[in-house]
Amino acid sequence: MTLDYDTIVIGAGHAGCEAAAAAARLGSRTLLLTMDLTKMAAMSCNPAVGGVAKGQIVREIDALGGQMGWITDRTAIQFRMLNRSKGAAMWSPRAQCDKTRFSEEWRRLLENTPNLYLWQDAAVELLFTPVDKGNGRAESEGAIPHNEPNAAQRLRICGVRTRMGVEFSCKSLVLTAGTFLEGLMHCGASQAEGGRAGDAASHGLTASLRAVGFEVGRMKTGTPARLDARTIDFEALEPQYGDERPSKFSFSSDTQPVENQLPCFSVYTTPEVHEILRSGFALSPLFNGTIKGIGPRYCPSIEDKLRTFADKEQHQLFLEPEGRSTNEYYLNGFSSSLPWEVQWEALHRMRGLEEVHIFRPGYAIEYDYFPPTQLRHSLETKRVAGLFFAGQVNGTTGYEEAAAQGLMAGINAHRRMVGQAPIVLKRDEAYIGVLIDDLVTKGVDEPYRMFTSRAEYRILLRQDNADARLTPLGHEIGLISARRYDEFREKKSLVESLISFAREQSIKAAEINSYLISIGSDPLTQGKRLYEVLMRNNVTIESLRPVIPPLNRFIEEHGVGSEVIEEAEIQIKYRGYIEREKLIAEKLHRLENISIPADFDYQAIQALTIEARQKLTRIRPATIGQASRIPGVSPADVNVLLVKFGR
Repeated sequence: MTLDYDTIVIGAGHAGCEAAAAAARLGSRTLLLTMDLTKMAAMSCNPAVGGVAKGQIVREIDALGGQMGWITDRTAIQFRMLNRSKGAAMWSPRAQCDKTRFSEEWRRLLENTPNLYLWQDAAVELLFTPVDKGNGRAESEGAIPHNEPNAAQRLRICGVRTRMGVEFSCKSLVLTAGTFLEGLMHCGASQAEGGRAGDAASHGLTASLRAVGFEVGRMKTGTPARLDARTIDFEALEPQYGDERPSKFSFSSDTQPVENQLPCFSVYTTPEVHEILRSGFALSPLFNGTIKGIGPRYCPSIEDKLRTFADKEQHQLFLEPEGRSTNEYYLNGFSSSLPWEVQWEALHRMRGLEEVHIFRPGYAIEYDYFPPTQLRHSLETKRVAGLFFAGQVNGTTGYEEAAAQGLMAGINAHRRMVGQAPIVLKRDEAYIGVLIDDLVTKGVDEPYRMFTSRAEYRILLRQDNADARLTPLGHEIGLISARRYDEFREKKSLVESLISFAREQSIKAAEINSYLISIGSDPLTQGKRLYEVLMRNNVTIESLRPVIPPLNRFIEEHGVGSEVIEEAEIQIKYRGYIEREKLIAEKLHRLENISIPADFDYQAIQALTIEARQKLTRIRPATIGQASRIPGVSPADVNVLLVKFGR
């Protein structure tokens, strides 16, 4: 037993588990410190992973060598590919999970990860020491990246003190405290301290960070009532089934698509339900000023929905099973902090829930967060060397956003410890890159949730090609095994071979016209290459296999699987769009390559607007590309910076 570690991770939520696993697998002697070892990666809210844009993030986590996708596949009870009716850039995988097994699988994985040690306790104080001013280095660390004035005079993290009085030392630390920092739960007029129902709040860390100059804010999130399946009339509800041929999240061959899927069910509110809910508005902590924190715009409470969409007579809700061996159901869309009596009465007025028993009512929770403009793109804090933030402490919401940050923070905490440059993903490389750049460049004024609309390069950042984009990097840094990398290279080779086959294979009009007419496509007037035929709407490789025998033979002889077929087909159909986005991204990369000195005095440039000077001084972008994305910095301001630094 030792009290000295390379990396310490505080919190074992989705961010903390990914951070600890990554740092330990890369070689850091890592300690994961959490208040409850039985709730690792707990699904505190809905029992699902993925969704629009979130599913892309999970596949990126997997491609880099993270664990969320792998564990989701092992614990899934339903899988759906959302937005299939739209373009490939919008396709988003989503899975319902057995939430108990999800947490158990995470614990099993972490307990069997070399270099990783667990400690159940509450962190109450972070420990700091001054950086050596002589050479700008912290003791036994790599060089500190200078990205703001007086960087050599910063503090560095050196350890943590727990509630039991134990002091652990470290070279880097990742804080992933989720909703626990000074957590306060609300249900009507009732309040209780806690990070979530049944768990204590975390005290001391906010004060520790505020004392060394960190800005602190307050946010709010919520969760709905949990219902007893034995008291639900499912015959009165509309079922929502998983995909007939489900896929999976992980690109690894170690997992398989889910079998024996469980359905979800649709539930609808009514005008009567709305009136009951409105009767409790005066007692709602959201509306009477009790809650001060900022709530999520895109995952609103039922109270917010009724106020924002006052003219709607019904809202669709979703009943989601929380596992195979439990009667507990999650009522997605009914997040609430209204008095439990109001929630109870409203639920009993919904079709199918007339006799429902509630396991526990919904509630809201307020918690501390740290505005993420205080971070570098590596997720290291600007103020304290070796200290990284990840997850909801950065003002985000969602398991997937948290896990992505945790993975990157864990990677970079290790790399900083050994003196390597941080890994920073660009906006055209990954949704994870978009997420982190948005956080550190723009900050947040509400809990941040990822959407496809936030990414400029959606055609490049598809869920199907996450492995092509990121697996080489995951292998390079050491999180993707040689076996897994060989599997990736084999898949990539098959995709290229299938596309080459399509370019070379000629198709005669006589052998394909009856098929084209049957799908409503114009018949050929002369022979064409298979590649050109596949560019048509509604024409798919799978549907052509019975029509084009050489294509079917190629697929069978080469063992081409469904993932290879999907990626090849997307590359063919969207070739023009893909090439155009690549060209745009390459042009914008030049702004990312023009650096701005860390101690540059923006106030001395009178040609910049006052707002630009203020925001540039506060955020201190590392490049002109980053500066161009700061709200309030206009194209004219960017041109001024280009004249100064780029020409």
